[in-house]
Amino acid sequence: MDTNTLQKKANKLRADVLQAVTNANSGHPGGALGMADVWTVLHYKYLNDRPDQPRWEDRDRFILSNGHTCPLLYAVLADKGYFDSSELDHLRELGALLQGHPSTAKGTPGVEFSSGSLGHGLSFSGGVALAGKLDGRTYKTYVSISDAECQEGQTWEAAGVASHKKLGNLCAIVDYNDSQIDGKVSEIQDVAPIKNKWESFGWNVIEIDGHDYNEIDGALQEFNESEDPDGLPTVIISHNVIGKGVSFMEGDYHWHHGVLTPEQLEQAFSELGVS
Repeated sequence: MDTNTLQKKANKLRADVLQAVTNANSGHPGGALGMADVWTVLHYKYLNDRPDQPRWEDRDRFILSNGHTCPLLYAVLADKGYFDSSELDHLRELGALLQGHPSTAKGTPGVEFSSGSLGHGLSFSGGVALAGKLDGRTYKTYVSISDAECQEGQTWEAAGVASHKKLGNLCAIVDYNDSQIDGKVSEIQDVAPIKNKWESFGWNVIEIDGHDYNEIDGALQEFNESEDPDGLPTVIISHNVIGKGVSFMEGDYHWHHGVLTPEQLEQAFSELGVS
């Protein structure tokens, strides 16, 4: 896909997120919209997977640690054919395939990890990457974490282990949108200087504008072209705007969680260029 096609894809995924959350009358749309550009380039250009074989042993692993943003993951998986898109209409319903946080309990195709309690995902991902390395597998492991997760001590314990084990097949993507449920990360418990911290833990650090497709592509290409399985793990610090693409949501932490009115949904679709 060229950049224009990827941008249209990202906006369609944003619309799917908003429709699913509105149908459920509950959910977390803001962070999902902010991550859509990075995830679109990753999932449609770099991730090596087979939707018709979701447990293929050599698939690249994508692990969502900040699990409340799962409407975006579900939108991606449905679009790629892991399950029928009609499942999006039943987001967060009791007993449905797509729960409010990712869960492996129902065997949801494409979901690698049950997440929700923040801070666990990097530890799990490090284990997945280490297992692949020990087994001689060539798959790569990607993990999405939030900036607020970097307030968690377990994140830094996992970061230390990953560099010590030389997990060059591991790439963390930090959603650095300076937003969490109660306000700005920088005001509640600042994680800056985040680049210096990751570097001090022995990671290769790439800092990008998470809405600049050239920068996104360059960062993922740099990670994918690394030939040393015993190299440094990589972290992409992606500066994102919460609620990106919808004017009344952009930059407003209150949209960490929330539901659009019918009028707001119509406006959002119009701004995203989706009918």
